Amino acid sequence: MADMLDTLEQVIRARRGADPSTSYVAKLTAKGRAKIAQKLGEEAVEAAIAAVQDDRAGLTGEAADLVFHLLILLADMGLTLDDVRAELARREGVSGIDEKAARQGE
Repeated sequence: MADMLDTLEQVIRARRGADPSTSYVAKLTAKGRAKIAQKLGEEAVEAAIAAVQDDRAGLTGEAADLVFHLLILLADMGLTLDDVRAELARREGVSGIDEKAARQGE
């Protein structure tokens, strides 16, 4: 059975070029990367607010929206979940403090 995130990623990639009048993914994609990024930011803020309000159901829904919009942005950038997985694997076993310091030195 395919992972739900992998399935969602495939659906998003398939719908990017669809008719914007019938597909939210196509409509958002047609508005451009800045609009996709803005929507991702809005969803992140909504997730943070739900967490601060201790709203578990709200956070669950907002987290789903956040992941959905992140996948749209990744697709727009030509990146995949496998790219994210590879980056997470690269960081495995590295202290978060050390990893952040290494990125700041770039």
